[in-house]
Parts: sequence; C-alpha cells; structure tokens
Amino acid sequence: MIRPILHYPDPRLKQNGQNVSDITGDLVTFVDDLVATMYNAPGIGLAAIQVGIPQRIIVVDINHEEPGKDLLRLINPVITAREGSIIWEEGCLSVVDYTAEVKRAAKIELTAWTPDEKEITFQAEDLLAVALQHEIDHLEGKLFIDRISRLKRELYTRKVKKLIREGRPLEARKGQAAI
Repeated sequence: MIRPILHYPDPRLKQNGQNVSDITGDLVTFVDDLVATMYNAPGIGLAAIQVGIPQRIIVVDINHEEPGKDLLRLINPVITAREGSIIWEEGCLSVVDYTAEVKRAAKIELTAWTPDEKEITFQAEDLLAVALQHEIDHLEGKLFIDRISRLKRELYTRKVKKLIREGRPLEARKGQAAI
C-alpha cells in the first residue's frame, strides 16, 4: 500500500522514532508499504517517521538500475562508527522542491535488525552512507535542512509558508529521485 508522505513543516517530522520491540507480521507488512511508497515517490530512502509512524524503521535502495537488488530494510538502525567527511547534494521526499549540500561522514558502520529477525552489521560509504545517515536523522526528528545554514533554512521556510498561505499543494516533482 502506498502511504502519504508528510511534508515540511508538518510537526510529526520532528518526532523521535521509538525502538521496535517485536517484529510481527503487521510490522513486516508496514515495511513492505514503506518500500512501495519509496519507489512510488520516487526516492532512494524513506523513514517510518515520514509516513507518520514514529518507529525506528528505514528503507534504502540506491541502485536505480536494478530496483530491489540492493534494497535495505532496517529496523532499529544504529550508526556505530563514522569516518572521514563528504559533502553531498541532498534532497528529501519530505522537503519539497529543495536541495542543498550537506556535510556527512564519508564512511559509516551500522548495526540493525532485518524484518526476518536477523541482526546485521555492515559498512557503507559514499551515497549509501549519505542515504543511511539522512534516513537515521529522520528517526531522530531531524531533516537535512536542519544541517544547513540558518539563512538558507529560513528562506526555504518562508517559501513553503507562502505556498501554504496561497493554498498551493506541496508536491515533489515526479521523475526527480530524492533521499
């Protein structure tokens, strides 16, 4: 099922995700919904918070050539190590029509659970590391615009509030993948 994605400035995007304590059939179905919603958007990552569910669940797939081949479905992800730095132009399915350069760790190590109840640990670098950090930020109530200058963030906020006042919908442009 495709779920509606929340858009900034929806206050639910500022919630912290709660740890998942039990992986049930309903939870696995929800993770499948997240995947379908991410691909439909289109995006390369999506967090449960972005569809209004405050749980620590993310999905990420940076492989545009073969969608699903490298799909990560992660429950309770935790970054256990960071190394180096990289600047990446980021966009977000919840931050409509805006991108900005964000500084992140170039390489990370992450531990998480999978929907089939296996604990995994792996390393990621470059785009995958950026996408994972971006989605984990969502689980902590942070958007990528929280990592840019106050001036840039305020300009974007004014633009969004003007669109809302004018009754114009906040929608991502089709064909433009975002994290």
